[in-house]
Amino acid sequence: MTHITLTGTTVELQPLQPEHKAALLDAAADGELWNLKVTNVPGPGTVDQYIDTALAGRAAGSVIPFTIVRRDTGQVVGSTRFWKVDRVNRKLEIGHTWLALSTQKSAINTEAKLLLLTYAFEVLDCVRVQFTTDELNEKSRAAILRLGAVQEGIVRHERIMPDGRKRNSVRFSIIDSEWPQVKANLQAKLLR
Repeated sequence: MTHITLTGTTVELQPLQPEHKAALLDAAADGELWNLKVTNVPGPGTVDQYIDTALAGRAAGSVIPFTIVRRDTGQVVGSTRFWKVDRVNRKLEIGHTWLALSTQKSAINTEAKLLLLTYAFEVLDCVRVQFTTDELNEKSRAAILRLGAVQEGIVRHERIMPDGRKRNSVRFSIIDSEWPQVKANLQAKLLR
């Protein structure tokens, strides 16, 4: 259950592996994403810890990390994961998502989210999927709203960022009763 591959038309979400290190760094170098202050993207000095943390979470059963791969070229373009997996309460969070700059605002993110949400609601039988982003990350907030998620509120000082800033986080969710409409909207976007 923790080593799953999700395959769409444009993208494949493969289980994150240590051998993805160089390809992840190449993807993150497209835009030097590790310099962003509103999110944590692995860079040359942090990629080993990034992978180790993801794999430790997978071993503990609370994280299902993926490498995002373009199907047409086989190129790694980013990463995402299920985390805060709570099987008792049938909920999880989709997060730690980042994409190479050249693939942002493309069908890749839409299809990746459709694959993740479909698996969460239709295979894991989740009643809730949440998303959390930095209050200052306007691009991420807009992208989450475009998915059809509902903004629930702001969690103050939710985490300390690498530069020491106390981050306020915005929490969003999609619940099971909303999923059919969200799914239809995402499928329609991919057809456009």
